Amino acid sequence: MSSLRSDICEWLGATDSEEDSEGLINECISICQMYNLTAKDLQYKWEALSYGKAQTILRFTRESASDVKAQIQREMQAKNASSVSKSAATGFVRGKFANSAKFAGVNAKGLTGPLKAAAQPPKALFGGMASVPVKLEQDFDGPIASSSRVTFVGQKEARQNRAYRYMYETLGERSDTLDAQLDGFGELILKNYRDTLQLGHPGVFSEESCVVVGRIVLDAEASGSGIKLNDQSLILESSRSHGDGLRVPLQLAPDLKIRGGYKGLGGVGLFPGAVVALKGRNGGGGYFIASEILVIPPMPASPAPPSNVAASFDMCIACGPFTPDANLDYKPWKTLISNLKTSKPAVVLLLGPFVDATHAHIQNGMVDETPSDIFKHQFIAPLRDFLSQSPTSTVLLVPSVNDIISDHAVFPQCELDDEFRGDPRIRLLPNPARFSLNEISFAVCSVDVLYHLRKEEYFRRGQEVDSIVCEPEAASDPMSNLSRYVLQQRSFYPIFPVSLDVAHEVNLDVSHSAELRVAESPEDPGPDVMVLPSRLKHFSKVVDNSVVINPSYLTKGTYATLSYSGQGTGFPKDRISADIARLS
Repeated sequence: MSSLRSDICEWLGATDSEEDSEGLINECISICQMYNLTAKDLQYKWEALSYGKAQTILRFTRESASDVKAQIQREMQAKNASSVSKSAATGFVRGKFANSAKFAGVNAKGLTGPLKAAAQPPKALFGGMASVPVKLEQDFDGPIASSSRVTFVGQKEARQNRAYRYMYETLGERSDTLDAQLDGFGELILKNYRDTLQLGHPGVFSEESCVVVGRIVLDAEASGSGIKLNDQSLILESSRSHGDGLRVPLQLAPDLKIRGGYKGLGGVGLFPGAVVALKGRNGGGGYFIASEILVIPPMPASPAPPSNVAASFDMCIACGPFTPDANLDYKPWKTLISNLKTSKPAVVLLLGPFVDATHAHIQNGMVDETPSDIFKHQFIAPLRDFLSQSPTSTVLLVPSVNDIISDHAVFPQCELDDEFRGDPRIRLLPNPARFSLNEISFAVCSVDVLYHLRKEEYFRRGQEVDSIVCEPEAASDPMSNLSRYVLQQRSFYPIFPVSLDVAHEVNLDVSHSAELRVAESPEDPGPDVMVLPSRLKHFSKVVDNSVVINPSYLTKGTYATLSYSGQGTGFPKDRISADIARLS
């Protein structure tokens, strides 16, 4: 059975052996092949059409197939009419204002190279309908490097897997994702704490202590509006497989012990969404009292790469906003690109927002260009100029959920459209992104997770037991602890649910949380370098086995530089040097 036929049969709940359904299946296959649709696309179109007519999703029948075909025809006619009217409008602007000084830069006639690319019709106006795509590579006249100074290895999944349909997740998908996360950590706890043979049920009365794994939840009723997590507002949420999905009030014993953490930390950080392992019992009083917290095992260090002087590289890391709130002149960015042309680093990593949707000029329409034109003019053209002077360099672009040029306004977020590439040495990455450069692994995210964690964090002190002793002693300052939460929870955004105070900064799609994993599995090594831009004070430090960098925002005048020495025998963290630099 073909994949398309099997997908349709699964949707309709039919089989080829049913004679009355075979005709309907063939009709669906015909529609999909005629209009280049998948079975899911056909299902979505029918559900939208059905709900629009009857306010409910009806059974798909032969008559339904005719209705869907008619709807698709109407959509195609409307799209064609839109393209024609837009072409006419573009011609009107070029004809009427061709000699106007204000619009002199719009006419691309006679221009070449980057200027010609920047003057092409935009793809979209503030997320509106797209015009004819502009492929900037066709106008690139500079030298193309035969090989880069670094070997880049990114995520293998295709872009369409990350460009998922959002605002369509069901409660079942959300609960399955949250349960799978808890069950995965449960297996990790059983493997690392060998004296724990099985996980208990936090809601079942027991006279003996047991180990339970669950998610910390804020008791909003007990704490009131706007109150942070505290001893009186803790609730433990279990998975369906280990606790029937129950939420049980949680109490931490006065003589709480912290088992398996780094020596010298003095406690653990808790926040809504944190996955924890607890040892204690439910004495029948309607709550679970924990006598010990079993710390989630740290991510292991990646193996030391072989000594190779040719693997050395340097890197520049900068995060937006790239222009101050008062204007769209992009002066900090222009200063940085000037510095890059002088230093010529092997890799340039830029994190959005590039064209910030929250910028006052964008919100109030105080611009003469479309957002896509602003991006091409302010970023792609200067980057291509930089690459023409440094042909063996590589540029990596990671968007932000605030980027108006991105058509994916949720987190996790897919990469920018290929239209914005502009050069084969400019790589477009998703947000968050995991990749490696010369076998050095990177984990990068443009959401300000450090600030969000700082707002929600409740640090609970306790007596350290069976601690991990390391040399030098593990960093215990607040910024290191916040970074450690991301590593221990194996997630770029471990908070759930998102606090209302910062909900406008991250539109979290829970059912696609697999894209938020810092590593492919809980037992995989941690990243060698983790980049977490934040409004908090900039820093660069070693946390556990990773070099964590907060370059802050370029509008604050700071960015990061990194160098890796391929020659040596130590772990990557010992061969990486990262510093915070200031714009001159």
